[in-house]
Amino acid sequence: MRKLNDIKDYIITAIILIFAVALMVNRHDGSLQNIRKISVTALSFLEQPLSNFRVYRQAVSTNTYLHRQNILLQDELSRLRSVEQQNRVLRSLLNIREQSDLPLIPVKIVAKNLVSVNSFITIDAGLNNEIEPGMPVINSDGLIGMTILTDNNYTQVLPYNNSVFRVSAIVEGTRAYGIVSWPGPASRELIMEFVPETIDVIPGQYVLTSGFTNQFPAGIPIGEVTRVEPNEGVDTQTIYLNAFTDLSTASEAFVVVFRPDTTINNLINDQIELF
Repeated sequence: MRKLNDIKDYIITAIILIFAVALMVNRHDGSLQNIRKISVTALSFLEQPLSNFRVYRQAVSTNTYLHRQNILLQDELSRLRSVEQQNRVLRSLLNIREQSDLPLIPVKIVAKNLVSVNSFITIDAGLNNEIEPGMPVINSDGLIGMTILTDNNYTQVLPYNNSVFRVSAIVEGTRAYGIVSWPGPASRELIMEFVPETIDVIPGQYVLTSGFTNQFPAGIPIGEVTRVEPNEGVDTQTIYLNAFTDLSTASEAFVVVFRPDTTINNLINDQIELF
């Protein structure tokens, strides 16, 4: 049907020309001579618009085809970029697994809610994979959160941008210890409190887990210091940091098989009961 439409103009023009030539050959009176002149003149005027219209239709058809091809190429490029990004993440995770002193359980994030103060993440591993509540969850960038509820095949994770999340931390290269939490509403901004103001902390320094609370192992990257503000009336300062891990794009992770030392926990519980 498309090919017939493309040559229809040529067919009509040919029929008109044949008819005009037949008249010119068979009749020579004055009236037909005038008709011949009028026909030739009309055809000369019609030829250019018809030619332009034909070129326009071909241009529209070509443009539609190229637009369709462009969409397909953009889709292919997007998928290739996604695969490349996933390969980079998997290579980084593989490097972490090879360098870690603790066992790591690879997991995928299957659900997440990061738009409220009670945000959560769900991973596709649980009791059947020896995951227990209280284990750290990390990726190639750093800390994601901590496991809190575990089923046979799935686990709920408390991410760092939850209002109840707390972790003991240290500023790398210093003795600045404190507690990191999420003040909201910025998704990746964290604060580190209870740091003595006598300790110099500058933007650009890294904040890591300290391991002091027997909750997480030491050395897990948390974020980078962005600014420091002194607290009025006390001898401490508040450190603001930007979390290394972007929870909105995280899709693969590791659960660190870390179990708190029971001896330390027993001593802490005995102290609480004593006082």
